Parts: sequence; structure tokens; C-alpha cells
Amino acid sequence: MAHFNPWHDVARGDDAPKVVNGIIEIPKGSKAKYELDKDSGLLKLDRVLFSAVHYPAAYGFIPQTYCDDKDPLDILVLCSVDIVPMCLVEAKVIGVMQMIDGDEEDDKIIAVAAHDISVNHFNDIADLPPHTLNEMQRFFEDYKALEHKHVTVERFMGREEAYRIIEDSITLYHETFPNGASAASAKQTSGVEL
Repeated sequence: MAHFNPWHDVARGDDAPKVVNGIIEIPKGSKAKYELDKDSGLLKLDRVLFSAVHYPAAYGFIPQTYCDDKDPLDILVLCSVDIVPMCLVEAKVIGVMQMIDGDEEDDKIIAVAAHDISVNHFNDIADLPPHTLNEMQRFFEDYKALEHKHVTVERFMGREEAYRIIEDSITLYHETFPNGASAASAKQTSGVEL
């Protein structure tokens, strides 16, 4: 029986890579790490963070993208209000945080909520207050430290580099799932790990 899966059945946005749809898994301020269960399409509690830190922005993924870590492309969305989990938000891409998690590249797209006047005037990562980037970097480096995992934030880069990374993840998605959602469900039922 076919079912709806947010990763495969939601459009990435008509104006991608400049403006994308972000599906939020974790609201800003959360100590809970929620993530999409790839088989059911539901949100599951992966774990409660080990340290006294909380997510510095709404965190989720861009649908119909795919990366080398076998997951959709991650996105951090700055917004002046809390965005609830599984909310679809139109996000204007302004940059990227390049990160190494273990030995894998794990890029995080940085965006602002396109319809939030408090933040949508930011056009590039260079426009953000320096503390915002420091907070993001420290969060990702610190929150896994007590789990005895090593994360390194390599660098922050502007929107043009972010656009390239999004385009690469779209290309990889089409190569991996040439028929979109139907290919994804066929791989899941045949036991291929997504």
C-alpha cells in the first residue's frame, strides 16, 4: 500500500535553490532530536541531547534531496517565532555551514523564513550577526561531545556555495531515485537502505 512520505512526496520548491521548502523536524530551543522515520514518514524521537544545549534554529531537511550520508540535505531556518515539527516553511537560502561528522561531510544549509519580516531582509550569511554563526558552530561541536562523537565545523560559506550544494543534492536524488517516490518505496520494500 502506498503512503505519503514527506521526503519524497513534497516538492522542494519552484524557486530552488534560492528559495526551498524546508520540512522542520526540530523546533528552535529543543533538547529533543526528532527525525523523519524514512520507512513510515512519521517523526520519531531519536534521542534527548546529552548536554545542556538546545537547537539554535529550526532544523529539518529539504525534500527531494539526497546526500552522501544517505539522508536528505539538512537545513537550519532562522525565524522570529517557533516553527512546530513537520511544518513546511518556505526558506530563503543565505549560506551553508560545512561540517564533518565522524568522517562524513554533513553540510547544513542556512536559510531564513521567507515570510518572516523580522529575518527575510537577510540575503547572505555575511548579513547575520557574528554571534548567530558562533552559536550555530558551538552547538554542533558541543552537543555531540558528551556522546563521544567528534564534529568539526569546517567553515561557513555564502549563498552561491549553498546553491551549488543544493543543486548537487538534487542531482544525487534524481540519480538515486530516478522515479521519485515510487522508486523510494520500491527500494524500501526490497530492503535497500535509504
